[in-house]
Amino acid sequence: MNTPAEGLTADTIVAFLASIFERRGSEEYLGEPVTMGEHMLQGATIAERNGQPDEIVVGALLHDIGHFTSEFGMFTMDDTEDRHHEDAGAEVLERFFPSVVTDCCRYHVAAKRYLCAAKPSYFDRLSEASVHSLNLQGGPMSAQEVAEFEKNPNLKEIIAVRYLDEAGKIAGMETPDFWHFAPKVQRLVDAHLAQGKG
Repeated sequence: MNTPAEGLTADTIVAFLASIFERRGSEEYLGEPVTMGEHMLQGATIAERNGQPDEIVVGALLHDIGHFTSEFGMFTMDDTEDRHHEDAGAEVLERFFPSVVTDCCRYHVAAKRYLCAAKPSYFDRLSEASVHSLNLQGGPMSAQEVAEFEKNPNLKEIIAVRYLDEAGKIAGMETPDFWHFAPKVQRLVDAHLAQGKG
């Protein structure tokens, strides 16, 4: 099956990601007061303003990219099944980014389920749309799932991006555009591929 990322290289991945923000960033983030692009840019901006490392800034910037690259399409409030956008996004990113960035994408849904189990007060942070998707995604983790999830070596970063995911839903917040973050994105791509892991 062809994916949107086939044929991409280290020289074209950043422009490809930028084009997604430019072409589709204004699409509605259903159930939220921001567009999809605003949501991801807000998370990255908050991370950057708080002095978070590049991996978390870029993880927040790209965590929902699978909404645009998934063959299953966008989430809607009428959905009765999960669309697995986190897996679709990770498949695009894993060839070009270190595992910490890919994991922030692949596991940000699992992190919501984890936090709702490990810190039940986290549920109060969730928007209506996030509660709806939580139900589709399996609800809070079981004790066994929590124990397994905590073995991930990138747990701290995944959780940080999850909090940024909930924070990045502020109507009217001003942020830089994707190109402001592009040098960080490219640095991570170059460093990852220089290690021969592409």
